[in-house]
Amino acid sequence: NSENTQNKYLTKNKASADQNFDYMFKLLIIGNSSVGKTSFLFRYADDSFTPAFISTVGIDFKVKTIYRNDKKVKLQIWVRGKNTKILFYDRKKGFMFVFPRATQIKTYSWDNAQVVLVGNKLDLEEDRQVPTEDARRLATELGFLFFEASAKDNINVKQVFDSLVDVICEKMNVNVNGDAGNTSANLNPDPNRGSQTGCLC
Repeated sequence: NSENTQNKYLTKNKASADQNFDYMFKLLIIGNSSVGKTSFLFRYADDSFTPAFISTVGIDFKVKTIYRNDKKVKLQIWVRGKNTKILFYDRKKGFMFVFPRATQIKTYSWDNAQVVLVGNKLDLEEDRQVPTEDARRLATELGFLFFEASAKDNINVKQVFDSLVDVICEKMNVNVNGDAGNTSANLNPDPNRGSQTGCLC
């Protein structure tokens, strides 16, 4: 009937729209339990904040579309416990766990993976246990970008993702232009199939 036909048409158009992008970047967020990974994800993707999330079991996932240099970029953002690329430490609890995990990423992960070290819960300044300079020094030693942020107060959340996307785009430009010294294993020159990986830790 006409209703079924319309539903099929809408479903087809939605599927087509989902594929209508120039590049797709896969961003992954890792960190210890209760550091605010899911809150960070929801703040960026939905501009929402919930004080109490149940600890993530498995995977949280969001999709967000942005534009860079007149290109439509689809971001697939995953919150996982391992094999990811954005290092998160909770400034309230310290960051000792980050060092071995971040080092492991730098040692064993893909050479072209872009990584950001994020100190979440900036709103809990009175409970700070990690001096900013210590975290910044760690990020510098590992060659990572570094931000302090707050999902609750929406401080630097967008900036974290914008910076990561910008770095990925810059690396793509280098590789597309044929710089042999920066070959990207994950870069596919076909813009409709392009995929890059980034990590928030």
